[in-house]
Amino acid sequence: MRSIPLVDLKAQYAAIRPEMRAAIDAVLEHAQFINGPEVSDFEQRFAAFCETEFAVGVGNGTDALALALNALGVGPGDEVITTANTFIATAEVIATAGATPVFVDVDPHHFNMTAEGLSAAITPRTKAAIPVHLYGQPAPMAEIMEVARQRSIKIIEDAAQAHGAEYQGKRVGNWGDLTAFSFYPAKNLGAYGDAGAVVTNDGELAATVRMLRDHGRTDKYLHEYVGVNSRLDTLQAAILRVKLGYLEEWNAARRAVAAKYDAALGEFPWLTLPGRIPGGRHVYHLYVIQTDRREELRQHLSDNGIGVGIHYPVPLHLQPAFRSLGYGLGDFPVAERLGDSILSIPMYPEISDAQVARVVQAIGAFAG
Repeated sequence: MRSIPLVDLKAQYAAIRPEMRAAIDAVLEHAQFINGPEVSDFEQRFAAFCETEFAVGVGNGTDALALALNALGVGPGDEVITTANTFIATAEVIATAGATPVFVDVDPHHFNMTAEGLSAAITPRTKAAIPVHLYGQPAPMAEIMEVARQRSIKIIEDAAQAHGAEYQGKRVGNWGDLTAFSFYPAKNLGAYGDAGAVVTNDGELAATVRMLRDHGRTDKYLHEYVGVNSRLDTLQAAILRVKLGYLEEWNAARRAVAAKYDAALGEFPWLTLPGRIPGGRHVYHLYVIQTDRREELRQHLSDNGIGVGIHYPVPLHLQPAFRSLGYGLGDFPVAERLGDSILSIPMYPEISDAQVARVVQAIGAFAG
């Protein structure tokens, strides 16, 4: 019996192969591999998709976060608040900017930052916060932005897993001062390598990020800032432009798969299924279940050819890289409990009904 991967990028490529080959061949023919026409065209299309004024393509999602912090002037002496339950990139860019990451716990239902948690963590040194739209679920941005306005802090949305997600009818990317996206291959909108983008409705911030990603230059040999080399590759822009045309369809397919899982797995009281934030539109980058028997279930599914993942097993406040911050076990109990109980099961637009049924059957067999 063939295995069912956690993510099947080959199935996606097979469905769009002719368009993809034509897009790649066009770049190879004109040979403008840096800042080719596909880059600006994709930026315009992605901004339109996000319903924002500007999008700036960059080298990867981590750079998108770092450039956003730089554009806001975050540096030594500043504090930036984010959640303990996310990929390390969200916090490492704060540290590499010379600022101090300050962690908060997450909501036990939707796994994201809360306005109450943000408000309690703000100090006179707080310059910004980075709420994460984890697993494709939007954070409660209206409430978070109200706190940010009252306390005069900047907001960077980490939308690396949330392309097309919405809160209260408004797309992620439209709430904060800046928003960082990753186009890592397995994302809802994924490149064939590393790529990312920063979106914003602030023209001055967009111009700053645009300069910072390209050595801080305003002309070929005139540099306004000390920047970096983090340009979006023309080939990746061409690939992303093709995929962007399918993203709404793919996100709808992910929601349909999630609904099938919800209906079937809801019969198992020993499982906790993904919650949904009221007013949110989830795009299911991942479908994450919880169980006290996580390791046994993980092994059982793996033994039966079903791909699984754990996103993420060690909360950031317990990572060795951040030991100097002084956090310890028990500081963020929700994030710690999630680290011990979460399990991601196969989720991608092309997964078939038969494959979904096989995943459900395997979970049911484990329950006896």
